Amino acid sequence: WVFLWEKGYQETDSVVSSVTTKVKGVTLTNTSTLGARVWDVADYVVPPQEENTVFIMTNVILTLNQRQGRCPELPDDKTVCKVKNNCVPGYVSTHSNGIQTGECVLYNSSIKTCEVFAWCPVEDDYHIPKPAFLQEAENFTILVKNNIWYPKFNFSKRNILPTINSTYLKNCIYDSQTDPFCPIFRLGKIVEAAGQNFQEMAVEGGVMALQINWDCNLDRAASHCVPKYSFRRLDNKDSAHTVSPGYNFRFAKYYKESNGTESRTLVKAYGIRFDIIVFGKAGKFDVIPTMINIGSGLALFGMATVLCDIVVLYCTKKKYYYREKKYKYVEDYEL
Repeated sequence: WVFLWEKGYQETDSVVSSVTTKVKGVTLTNTSTLGARVWDVADYVVPPQEENTVFIMTNVILTLNQRQGRCPELPDDKTVCKVKNNCVPGYVSTHSNGIQTGECVLYNSSIKTCEVFAWCPVEDDYHIPKPAFLQEAENFTILVKNNIWYPKFNFSKRNILPTINSTYLKNCIYDSQTDPFCPIFRLGKIVEAAGQNFQEMAVEGGVMALQINWDCNLDRAASHCVPKYSFRRLDNKDSAHTVSPGYNFRFAKYYKESNGTESRTLVKAYGIRFDIIVFGKAGKFDVIPTMINIGSGLALFGMATVLCDIVVLYCTKKKYYYREKKYKYVEDYEL
């Protein structure tokens, strides 16, 4: 077991890794608010580069042309008012969009809310777009470039194998059966391989793991050291975890108008964050672990005799018979 299965004759080392990613894909949306608009990588990959991670926006709530000023707050149990005395000047709650001015103003024809000094109009994110705004994102692709190094053996390699040429790389998409070493992954297939539905996940977002396993036996040729890919969803998606599901965050794009007024577009981005997780170990023959394991094995064989004697002489039904056969009793004639 130790020598053959666990390779006790090898020295081992853990992998050191670096990862870079590149996303490609273009989609078209046509809404009454934005009209016809093309979305490319610069629009939906936020931020452009992260460490071992890439976020791809799949759904969005846009609040256009916000400016600093006074406006009614969104209605809830703490902001709905009937008279001015219901609003406290300077009050800010955890979920406020701004600072209350102390005035009670019309939110719509039937509801009054406390006025706030904020970026106006305030964001209304009560209703998440369904289906997802960028539902075609499942056809986007992500190129994962992974370089690994085993410092103890001075062995390095990357997941774009020497057998892969530029022509193949331009046309391949990862498939566990037909293209297991292609480093280009279709987003829909990643989510599907993890047992999830992409269109459902795209609405509120989530976190996916793209795992790369580099387990290498360096006693064999370097060509046998190849990556193995696997996928799983990291965030909870079940009936017991319905509060604050998915993954989202906000950012803004700022503009300066011709009259000097600053405005912005507030973006609440829902999407899927892909975490690239690299792990593995390498082993190579070394005299020291071989001798240590041989010595340990011999010591265990020595202990085996002692353990067998204890069982036979003290635990079995015929322990007296075995004791008589093992030991020879002699008389001391001087006594």
